[in-house]
Amino acid sequence: MIILRKIRSTLYKIRFLILGAVFAIYTTIVIAENIAPSEKQLRAIKKQYGNKVERRVRRWKELIDHNQTQTELEKLKIVNNFINRIRFVNDSQHWGKADYWATPIEMLITNGGDCEDISIAKYFTLRSLGIPSSKMRLVYVKANTVNKAHMILAYYHEADSEPLILDNLDKKIKLGSNRSDLTPVYSFNGDYLWLSQQLKGRGEMIGSSTRISLWKKLRQRMKRQKRKIAIQH
Repeated sequence: MIILRKIRSTLYKIRFLILGAVFAIYTTIVIAENIAPSEKQLRAIKKQYGNKVERRVRRWKELIDHNQTQTELEKLKIVNNFINRIRFVNDSQHWGKADYWATPIEMLITNGGDCEDISIAKYFTLRSLGIPSSKMRLVYVKANTVNKAHMILAYYHEADSEPLILDNLDKKIKLGSNRSDLTPVYSFNGDYLWLSQQLKGRGEMIGSSTRISLWKKLRQRMKRQKRKIAIQH
């Protein structure tokens, strides 16, 4: 209950700041379609982190390179299964911070991440496979079975369709209406931020996703990592 109250309090503050100010919604600059590392970057990873890490990152690159022509549903299944194999570890243990959103490269190099890192990696991997941002949302929810804040990825085949849920708690992809164990709070993608009350609906758009500071910092690190592979603790 304490976690839920904190989420609600934070959400109300976000909504107040957004609705209480005059602002323009800017469509964020889309990160390059393919975020997989180049061969040069893979060689740098091998030199800095060793063969095992390089092989893990290379498998991710090969997943992206070899599945471009799959159907969107197949892409969802392939990415969900691959990313869910990454070991779950909380931020304080893994990064020494209370809350840190890792880039896909950071998560793969360290072979660990929490629900935010896992969902974010799925989002950007699917973006690299050609699925547009408009069909996906990262959704903050309350996971009722464990009574904790949690993040999932929702995929919408059409604008008004019921989403499919990609999750690391329940690893089987299911329709939102079949995930009564999740209570949504807010959702976002590369462009916008929404208030959400149910997984079946689209929610109320309240502004740009750049209002989420951790998301903004994550995207900035991803841009830097396109130039240089680095782990930032």
